[in-house]
Amino acid sequence: MASETVISCKNVWKIFGSDPEKYLAQMPQGHSFDDIRADGYIAGVKDVSLDVGRGEMLVIMGLSGSGKSTLVRCFSRLHDITGGIIEVEGCDIMKLSEKELIELRRNKMGMVFQSFGLLPHRTVLENVAFPLEMRGQDRHARRARALEMVKLVGLEGREDYFPRELSGGQQQRVGIARSLAIEPDIWFLDEPFSALDPLIRREMQDEFLRLQGLLGKTIVFITHDFDEALRLADRIAIMKDGAVEQCDTPDQIVLNPATEYVRKFTEEIDKARVVHAGVLAKADTPGEGEAVDAGATVQELARLLVQDTRAVIPVVRAGTVIGGMNRQDGLAILLEGS
Repeated sequence: MASETVISCKNVWKIFGSDPEKYLAQMPQGHSFDDIRADGYIAGVKDVSLDVGRGEMLVIMGLSGSGKSTLVRCFSRLHDITGGIIEVEGCDIMKLSEKELIELRRNKMGMVFQSFGLLPHRTVLENVAFPLEMRGQDRHARRARALEMVKLVGLEGREDYFPRELSGGQQQRVGIARSLAIEPDIWFLDEPFSALDPLIRREMQDEFLRLQGLLGKTIVFITHDFDEALRLADRIAIMKDGAVEQCDTPDQIVLNPATEYVRKFTEEIDKARVVHAGVLAKADTPGEGEAVDAGATVQELARLLVQDTRAVIPVVRAGTVIGGMNRQDGLAILLEGS
């Protein structure tokens, strides 16, 4: 994970109800989500602390009502928090004036939501250029930037189409291009692909990974789909009742759940999809050019490969990664390495 912290969230609360600041100040320590609800309040975000590193993709997961969207809206101060501190690049966003907050959102943050929010009477190019128009940017400069973004998301040739003439996946690409037009350092995406059919969704994930590889943005991505999270995330934060139950790398979330809720949340996930030799043998991580001491690592990988004939696991051997092997090839290499 990147060492430089871009978003720092410390003991953050967002409570909905009458005079929530006074309630939080008087609330007994250790009050549960249900206790708070019994008092007539809702803890949308409950004592959350986490950091997001530069260039990291943090995926936030949880059931409906777990607090995912509320937390991300707190990051951009679309919701004012009830307690705690949120810093963006070292700046406490709760101390910003309205003008400073608008400038932060305009210049640093891009947002994409499940609802595309395209302007139906404007073309693709005009939709992409819209936030630049709101900035007051010169017409020729914003057109050039919009054309660049349309090409980046693979919609070259459709600049003059209207949203109604595009597929769902193409409309989502327009939304992504529009959010990228302002060159945000931080990108918030709230279930952007959930309205798409499975094939288009997979294509959009591929496109998203390609864009992230090119641009290296700091991203907070909300999804309810664990397969999507495993494909995209550097780390996954799982929320329940406004609190973060665990925030860790995908392999650690699946292999070492911190709570019973996380274990149940991940129990249907095929562990072979997230396991690799480096995870199972962290104590024996080789230096460059060194061979891996197989031992228990080989046995565990072999067990996983035998367990699921569909498993495709990258295997570290002699300091190199051999990827994309099937069950039989993987077993042969593992047994040879043992």
